[in-house]
Amino acid sequence: MQLSTKILIGLGLGIVAGIFFGENIAFLKIFGDIFILSLQMTVLPYIMISLITGLGALSFENAKLLAKKCGWVILVLWGIGLIMVLVMPLAFPNWQIASFFSTSQIEQKGEFNFLNFYIPSNIFFSLANNIVPAVVVFSLAVGIALIGIKEKDILLKTLVPIGSALGRITNFLVTLAPYGVFAIIASYLGVIRFDELERLQVYMINYMVISLLLSFWILPGLVASITPFRYKEIVKPVKTALITAFATGNIFVVLPVLAENSKKLMQSKWESTDKSGTTVDVIIPASFSFPNMGKILSISFVLFAGWFANAMIPVSKYPVFAFMGFFSFFGDPTVAIPSLLNIYHIPSDTFRFFLIADNLVGTRFGTLLAAMYTLVLAVLSASAVSGMVKVQWKKMISFIGVTIVLLIISIGSLRFYYQKIVKHEYNDYEAVISMEMIRPYPVETIYNQEMPSPLIPHPDSSRVEQIRNRGTIRVGYFADALPFAFTNKTGKLVGYDVEMAHILAQDMKVKLELVLTKRKQAAQLLNNGTVDVVMSGMAVTLDKTAEMGLTIPYTNQTFAFVVKDHRLEDFNSRSKLKSSKNLKIGSLDVPYYIDKLRQVLPQADIVILQSPEEFFKQKDGQLDAFVYSAEAGSAWSLIYPEYAVAIPYPDVLEVPLAYGLAKGDNEFKNYLDTWIELKQKDKTIAVLYDHWILGKDTKNKEPRWSVMRNVLHWVQ
Repeated sequence: MQLSTKILIGLGLGIVAGIFFGENIAFLKIFGDIFILSLQMTVLPYIMISLITGLGALSFENAKLLAKKCGWVILVLWGIGLIMVLVMPLAFPNWQIASFFSTSQIEQKGEFNFLNFYIPSNIFFSLANNIVPAVVVFSLAVGIALIGIKEKDILLKTLVPIGSALGRITNFLVTLAPYGVFAIIASYLGVIRFDELERLQVYMINYMVISLLLSFWILPGLVASITPFRYKEIVKPVKTALITAFATGNIFVVLPVLAENSKKLMQSKWESTDKSGTTVDVIIPASFSFPNMGKILSISFVLFAGWFANAMIPVSKYPVFAFMGFFSFFGDPTVAIPSLLNIYHIPSDTFRFFLIADNLVGTRFGTLLAAMYTLVLAVLSASAVSGMVKVQWKKMISFIGVTIVLLIISIGSLRFYYQKIVKHEYNDYEAVISMEMIRPYPVETIYNQEMPSPLIPHPDSSRVEQIRNRGTIRVGYFADALPFAFTNKTGKLVGYDVEMAHILAQDMKVKLELVLTKRKQAAQLLNNGTVDVVMSGMAVTLDKTAEMGLTIPYTNQTFAFVVKDHRLEDFNSRSKLKSSKNLKIGSLDVPYYIDKLRQVLPQADIVILQSPEEFFKQKDGQLDAFVYSAEAGSAWSLIYPEYAVAIPYPDVLEVPLAYGLAKGDNEFKNYLDTWIELKQKDKTIAVLYDHWILGKDTKNKEPRWSVMRNVLHWVQ
């Protein structure tokens, strides 16, 4: 049985297992991760050795031939591939999309450094940090330098066996692909929400349509418009090779066929068969040191991931993205994709979607496209050497016109399919309004209508003793403090700090009373004894320290703007913000946000709001943005998906959060400080952060549908 057949069987069994067992098969994820990491093990060393030996083995004559006659062909084909990548987002549907906050949005501080990315000042640093473009530049430099060295054969003879050894390792790992693919697909389909799979089809269908358009029209049509060859003469002889490449998912098995077809095609128009054959023999092997069009088209996944996670790359950054993406794809996509996701602050967990889509469609359609690309590259390069390339303007204009029409039809049809046939319904807001506490807690008393009477302090006992003696602790909370304190769809008061309040009450072995508190009244209610502590995502400021006591920070939030989706690009850069004029920015009456806003946008008109909901329910776009934390803003964007969070880069600002207590109550402050440190040490705060801020384990409160659970009822 061929390996490709085994992989298809593994893929099919993975789909069946994921649907049948559901979440019970999620444990296979670790085996899928092992397989992926093992494949990445040899990538960078292989890139170095293949580029150095591939270029170093060339003679000056062959190198000049490649550079002078064939260089422009490669650049043109790469350019076409990159253009198609940048065109693909036009087919993305206008679906309402939002997501919880992701730490990927703030992991990389500062602006992208081109010099470090492309100049390998320390090649070992570049290798250790998977900086593929820098490794490629270093390898190209060494390979080109070797061309003029007479003693290079000794080095090449040493490197070639190492490359072969790396190839053997890779080949062995590839033999495990059926099992790796099974583990990846089964574990993924066991837990994925069906609406996520619905969105993933956008990338897969787009990739299929664009790859077919490139393979059967654009690439052969380009050859037909600038050479004497007709369209049928190019496509008809290689149909079998293309089908074989598609079926096996392996371009190497059809290389001899592609080379022979290229030579025969040249022989039919040019008498000098020896020279054309030599050109083909040099071009096809050398081309494997560089990205083929199938790889280049995979860059489009990064644009899709940005759309999927509501972190789209702005059009103004497309040229830089194309440049970086192209150089990244000298290596393997499993290295290049995560690197690009990190650069553009796109949640890294979207990479799992690439692995699924690549196994389902990328391998087949990408290999088909790579096969046609290899043939066209060989034919155009040989034609350039023979002097047969000549722009026939009538044909060229006709080719460009038909291409534009086909693109418009393809993109229009895709958008119509997504918008009218798929009928996507936005329901991610359910992930927020359905949130529950991680653990069950005793029933609390909630004062949300009338304010309770102040508690009379006992002068001879500490606050901690008074709380324990009365058997209750009163905690103040703010209204609409999503995700720290809010009412879910069942009417329960929940949230990050509400759950922290329950944990505090449990640790003190007392009952919990929650008191709805206005922000302006917090200090007064603390100091007159109405509440013992305020726990509701309160930012630390110097002004607050003059009014009340504050604990040590228990977490940090990120300074950000909440804006309409189409205005993200206007607010995610400090330089753009400084040049903006006549902006009206909403803010809560929080001195920290107001002070930082005046620093970032001194010319802005600040409008004080009583609740974040005032901004989201505004009419006619009265406010340009709302200054808030990225973490809380992301939660609100799930409820109002037409809004998104913009973090102004570089110099991302962090906002420390603490709990408020009565001024001068140092003993209670020491108690709470110690309690917070203990909760940080035992990971309680980390677990709550993952749940309430990152939204982990919130989307699938009910087990995912599966045959085993919902049809056969083998498990509850």
